[in-house]
Amino acid sequence: MSTHKTMVAVQALAVLVIVGVGAAAFVLSFTTLRDLAKLAHIPASTAWLFPLIVDGTIIQATLGWLVLAKSPERKYFMGVLAAGSLISVAGNSIHAVANGHQLPAWLCAIVAAIAPISLLIDTHGLAVLFRAAHYQPSDVRAPAPVVSPESVAAVENSPAPESVEPIVEPVPAPAPAPEPVVTPEPVRAARPVRSVRPVQDMLPIAVPVGS
Repeated sequence: MSTHKTMVAVQALAVLVIVGVGAAAFVLSFTTLRDLAKLAHIPASTAWLFPLIVDGTIIQATLGWLVLAKSPERKYFMGVLAAGSLISVAGNSIHAVANGHQLPAWLCAIVAAIAPISLLIDTHGLAVLFRAAHYQPSDVRAPAPVVSPESVAAVENSPAPESVEPIVEPVPAPAPAPEPVVTPEPVRAARPVRSVRPVQDMLPIAVPVGS
């Protein structure tokens, strides 16, 4: 036998065991708490309601504790579960100690007060469950949309949209670059050319008159 089949068989056996033990414990606790209610001067015709109140509160607290695994309201159901389990265990123990004798007055008052207190606790627990059902944490993401095969087929069979030619706007030609302005240089005056040859002094020559 493979490991997977062995694990499945063990899990199935564990479920059967817990169901059997739970049923047996419920029957014994039901009988004991019903007799305890009779010892607390509760009429025998309605004494069977007392164990239903105690065990019903425990069941509601267990379900709320399991459902609200990630909610701060889970602490409330943990407290109710602990208190209900304590009352059930104490009731079974007191029944064994009483041994068929009537309970004292103060203990009868406690047993009689359990029913209305359980009603308040269970009503508040129901309100907590309804409030938690509408509570949406901020970190919870929206579920992805479910696409059906019909919608996919409709999209595939739909006609392709007409192609639209893009509008091309003419690009203006770039403006010619301005020609550089050439500033004429000032004309300098020409310097006089000096002769390199030495200038000789001319001698006076007498010109005869009337010759």
